[in-house]
Amino acid sequence: MIGEDTICALSTPAGTGGIALVRLSGPDALRIARVCSDVSGNVLARMAYLGRFQDAEGGIDEGLLTWFKAPASYTGEDVVELSIHGSPYIAQRLLEALVSAGARLARPGEFTLRAYLNRKLDLSQAEAVADLIAVQSATAHRLALQQLRGGYSQRIEELRQKLIDFSALIELELDFGEEDVEFARRDDLLAFLDELTGICDDLIRSFRYGNAVKSGVPVAIVGAPNSGKSTLLNALLREDRAIVSDIPGTTRDTVEETITIDGTQFRFIDTAGLRETGDTIEKLGIERSYRKAEEASIVVLLGDASVLSEGAFRTQAQLLRKRIGEGPALVPVLSKSDLPEARIPAGTLGISARTGHGLDELRQVFVDHVNGLRTDDGGITVTNARHVEALVHAHQALVAARTGISGQLGGELVAADLRRAQHHLGTITGRITPDDLLGSIFGKFCIGK
Repeated sequence: MIGEDTICALSTPAGTGGIALVRLSGPDALRIARVCSDVSGNVLARMAYLGRFQDAEGGIDEGLLTWFKAPASYTGEDVVELSIHGSPYIAQRLLEALVSAGARLARPGEFTLRAYLNRKLDLSQAEAVADLIAVQSATAHRLALQQLRGGYSQRIEELRQKLIDFSALIELELDFGEEDVEFARRDDLLAFLDELTGICDDLIRSFRYGNAVKSGVPVAIVGAPNSGKSTLLNALLREDRAIVSDIPGTTRDTVEETITIDGTQFRFIDTAGLRETGDTIEKLGIERSYRKAEEASIVVLLGDASVLSEGAFRTQAQLLRKRIGEGPALVPVLSKSDLPEARIPAGTLGISARTGHGLDELRQVFVDHVNGLRTDDGGITVTNARHVEALVHAHQALVAARTGISGQLGGELVAADLRRAQHHLGTITGRITPDDLLGSIFGKFCIGK
């Protein structure tokens, strides 16, 4: 489906830079580009031509024109890329010239939407483009590339095709209902549904790892005032970002900073010290600390080894676990382990922000936690909340189909559940796509992509 109009947009980030790239896509892309340039003669695809760009008022800039002939382009349409100097004024003036020549300014994500409509990408691959643009770590980059290359889509389509094949047998039985024939053995169908529900389970579970990697793993540092939370954060960051003071209650709100450890991004949250207080503002900070701990993947409970007894620290851990629930991983850590009076009980990590002792071990705890979230389904990891929702709905439909078969319900009901599962799997790759869903997905893209 080739667009009837030609769109244009700045594809490089806004602001001043060495080079800016203006892109056109559509049936008149080359004609419009040539109206705004002095490039003449026969233009060959995938060749860069040096030329001058101009509008009705005169020259704009000197740069390169490159034509990508349909369907061998990103969008599947004729695409022209204009490389110019990275001045916001030059880019804006060139865009205005292209619009005057017959182009239209692109909407957010419209280039990638056209690539999807022209079957250059499926829907999950298109979403991976946005993820790839936004990556902040090596691990997130790897997962986005995996999805863009189609391995994930292939896995989903394999499941969907198996469902279609079995559904066809059930539907065939319905056509021969009066003859009491069985094209799909019920034992085989039950085993098949067990296999599919298991795969869906694995993919759903993989989202914990995928979402953590994509968004950054939240790590909350909690503890009593003056336990060394801000000092620990600064030591992990290797710079002074949080205020350190001997005055209790110095940190009254959460402080968030991001670092990358072994290719994975972690979001560290320094929280207000946990204690009983009559200060209204400090109370609000403490309550927010608990909320951040509840929402985190990892909670570091930090205590001062020089003043805290083993029993008191264990009580703190028990109370904190009761408050935050069983969701987050709780890591007990005692600071100032380098002092002579420090006692580090078994199961607790001793650190010293001053000497660096134990910090590498703590970083490894964080990495091991993330790696422990990984599931093994052919290396496929789900990173998109929309996909998880679809997989959950597909799983529910598969369970309903299995229950129907076990309860010897009519083939019509089983067939309806199987079709429902197919539908939800199809929404992941875009085999089945409501228009409002497309608007929601591509509306979040940047303009030039």
